[in-house]
Amino acid sequence: MVKSPRAVVATFSIVAIDPETKDLGIAVQSKFLSVGSVVPWASAGVGAVATQSYANSSFGPRGLDMMKKGLSAEETMKKLISADRGRDNRQVGIVDGKGRSATYTGSKCMEWAGGVVGDGFAAQGNILVDGRTVESMASTFENSKEDFPERLLAALQAGQDAGGDRRGMQSAALLVVRKKGGYGGFNDRYIDLRVDDHESPIAELRRIFRIYDLVILSRERKEDLLRIDNGICRQLQSRLKKLGYYSGPVNGSWGKGISSSLEEYLSVNNFENKKAPKGHIWKSVLDYIGNDSKRKS
Repeated sequence: MVKSPRAVVATFSIVAIDPETKDLGIAVQSKFLSVGSVVPWASAGVGAVATQSYANSSFGPRGLDMMKKGLSAEETMKKLISADRGRDNRQVGIVDGKGRSATYTGSKCMEWAGGVVGDGFAAQGNILVDGRTVESMASTFENSKEDFPERLLAALQAGQDAGGDRRGMQSAALLVVRKKGGYGGFNDRYIDLRVDDHESPIAELRRIFRIYDLVILSRERKEDLLRIDNGICRQLQSRLKKLGYYSGPVNGSWGKGISSSLEEYLSVNNFENKKAPKGHIWKSVLDYIGNDSKRKS
């Protein structure tokens, strides 16, 4: 029996650490189905690994185990590569829990292939249009003033805008780990989002992240906490009426009817993390209800 050749994970990715929160993350895109199931590996407080180009997926757990035992990103990279017979076809990016980074591109990776390391990050890619993809990822990540997950997504978009995978797009993923950052604090998967097959996977990943950020994450600013006055109450009554949650008058008068309708809406749409103090609502939730009512009208 003749074995079929394994598909090459032609990819561009960035692995990084947030110097303030110490969150570790990876953003990746590829003309490859479900790239998020192969490339990104991370452990809170330990490190992050992106393994691609005929990816050796054992590099993920093995690399994290090495860094957990105290090895740096560079030391971990050397050990992984030296023990791998397929090293010439591999590409790997690593950042450890102290922000040290390393990238490796094997001599037989398909052109264009290469990587860039910086303070707390490594960007790499193969089968790219040219080197501007990784250069743009690096400069965008370094210069972005946004929060960590947005910086990773911005870097990924910059890589695509600069050329990206020369074969096109198919899937993308964002993985960010934080100690007890997962749902209910039971694991470290702070953000774990994937787009497995889409004509515009990065745009779709960013859309999904915005919803995830709104529903799951608690990153609201105090100035976005709104008191439900007559005007906002009237908006809620009108919008929730269109959505079928409220059947009373649209008069701006707060009472049990609109209060229970809002409570039901928040529960149905998984907004447990966004329940505001009594008599208040988060602006992001109010906007979401408005957009939701427009879609349903």
